[in-house]
Amino acid sequence: MTDSENRLHIDRRSVLAAAAGLGAAAALPATAAHAAPGSTAKGRYPANWPELEPYGLADIRKDLWPREDNSFLLPLELRPRDEELGRVWMRDTYVNCFVVGNRPMYVATGTSRVPGLDKAAPYNDGIFVWVAPSLHGPWRLADTTGIRPGAEKGKVWSPEFVDENRAGRTVVAPWQEYWYDERFGKRGQAWAPEVHHFRGTWYIAACMGDHSRKVGSFVLVSEGGVEGPYRLIEGSLEKPLGESFIGGPGFIEPGAYHHIDGGIYTEGDDAWLVLHNDLYARFRDDMEDIVPATGLPAFQQRPYSPEPYIEGAYVHKHGGRYYLLQSVWSRRSTGADGGTRYAYDPRGDGREQFQYDTVMAVSDNFEGPYSRRWTAGVGIGHNNMFEDHRGKLWATFFRNPAAGYWSDPARIGDAAVPGVVRMEWTGPKGDRIYVRRRRGRAADGG
Repeated sequence: MTDSENRLHIDRRSVLAAAAGLGAAAALPATAAHAAPGSTAKGRYPANWPELEPYGLADIRKDLWPREDNSFLLPLELRPRDEELGRVWMRDTYVNCFVVGNRPMYVATGTSRVPGLDKAAPYNDGIFVWVAPSLHGPWRLADTTGIRPGAEKGKVWSPEFVDENRAGRTVVAPWQEYWYDERFGKRGQAWAPEVHHFRGTWYIAACMGDHSRKVGSFVLVSEGGVEGPYRLIEGSLEKPLGESFIGGPGFIEPGAYHHIDGGIYTEGDDAWLVLHNDLYARFRDDMEDIVPATGLPAFQQRPYSPEPYIEGAYVHKHGGRYYLLQSVWSRRSTGADGGTRYAYDPRGDGREQFQYDTVMAVSDNFEGPYSRRWTAGVGIGHNNMFEDHRGKLWATFFRNPAAGYWSDPARIGDAAVPGVVRMEWTGPKGDRIYVRRRRGRAADGG
């Protein structure tokens, strides 16, 4: 989410762009084949691509993929668990740039896994943070050794820290603690963390995942620097933020599932919580809870028909307008004309998951109404967008290994990476943001 402290000349928010091995070119949807190719606009801004019809088709052209010419993987400092793989395994990659002490400070985080597991479930050991003076590094683990001497460096929060709870200061709530059952054994994990610097204070928004006692979003506030120590805000002590509803896998206990993937958007002295399922809420002035605590308002959007499951909501302000990023699987099926169809369809027979995309919409107002969505990037879903300290626009990606293109055994070794990709803005008239395309890129970095 946008941070007010990133709007200085020296400070712009950075999104991690990952270099993607693109593999063989995929066929265009029949309707996409008739769309005009991206051509360079006169002046400094690239052109919008024509909208695909009917609304809900996915644009899978290679220009919208992270490539060697527009993205790279972050060289994050390795932890002992990373040595064998030779890189950091990460889902839900998050990167941002803040001004601290009149200098740019880059932060990176994401969903981690523990040694011995091939995914971040049924448990993991919390949240790690990396910092750097530039997007290209050097990236170092946040120095937590002064807080927990002898503990693993860079780990800023974990269910393991439950022993740090004190009267009036909760680090790990009862609903976040590890627990056990016969089916999964040890359960409980943190997902999709974001780091924010707001009014001189560091915050982390994250989510307890499906195998936790309760599933949903929470916020931590630092009592020191980016390394912590962190405690829970008041609104996260008893349950996840927002209300519970029926959702998630069948093994989740009734009443345990809340709105996931919480993030923070800030503007001026105001801050909002942004959740999946199109919901948002303003934080109290002291940032200790949201208002209202339940019955949250929803962004005004133009849904697909039918609307698939969409998650990973994120808001970024650019060029005076609000961009709503959401993550959705494109699915491959056979169209009515017998050709291959790529669309943001719900699950169904004959529909194969292809890529975990970011779709985007734009509005004059934070709450909407938002425009029709467009494919902003192929395979970059569950990400954030930010500007670096030079004003260049980036987004993160991680190549989702759960299904689709990056789950292929030939590619899965290159999935779950901390990546960033350059983005381009089509200017105040076009008002769209895409992954930087081979053609139609802005002369000065859009």
